[in-house]
Amino acid sequence: MDRSEEKRALRQRLIEQRLKLPDRLHRAELLQRVMRIWLVGRPDTVIGAYWPIKGEFDPLPALHRWKEDGELLDEPQLRRIGLPVVDKLHQTLKFHAWFPGCPMEEDAYGIPKPKDTEVVVPTLLFVPCVGYAAGGYRLGYGGGFYDRTLAELKPRPHTVGLGFAHGFLPNLEPEAHDVALDAILTELGVAWPISLDDD
Repeated sequence: MDRSEEKRALRQRLIEQRLKLPDRLHRAELLQRVMRIWLVGRPDTVIGAYWPIKGEFDPLPALHRWKEDGELLDEPQLRRIGLPVVDKLHQTLKFHAWFPGCPMEEDAYGIPKPKDTEVVVPTLLFVPCVGYAAGGYRLGYGGGFYDRTLAELKPRPHTVGLGFAHGFLPNLEPEAHDVALDAILTELGVAWPISLDDD
């Protein structure tokens, strides 16, 4: 079995495990809290995220609350949330404004995307993790969309992986094209970067 086949099998196993987690809803509630706390004090006004599929953690409730918090604080610049739309020609992602109740349509992969909303440019990007490893590396679905998108976005947004702790892969070795994330959050807290106290 070559490396790509190994990764394919690993992805499938992790997705199946995630779908069968008996406490997935509880884990999701905990990760919502971790995410909301992590966002406190962030300067970003435009955040990119994703529509959850295959048992992924749903970041949208926490982001909607983040957006509402900004409105309560009467901030001069409106907070915006963007969801990915595939650019078929370049095989990259653009982010279109999303809000609860906005018109949606399915993309070529059957994933809902905002319909006819404006393009936004996130300074912070939450990405789903099928699995993750030390050093900020993620195992995605293998399409390479996020890696290609991050290679093109200027300036590069701060990138944060979201996933459940069962997806930790101690032996995952990054490949040359893999782009490390700036942070990874799980229901147990911040998985990367790991801060160690000196005392």
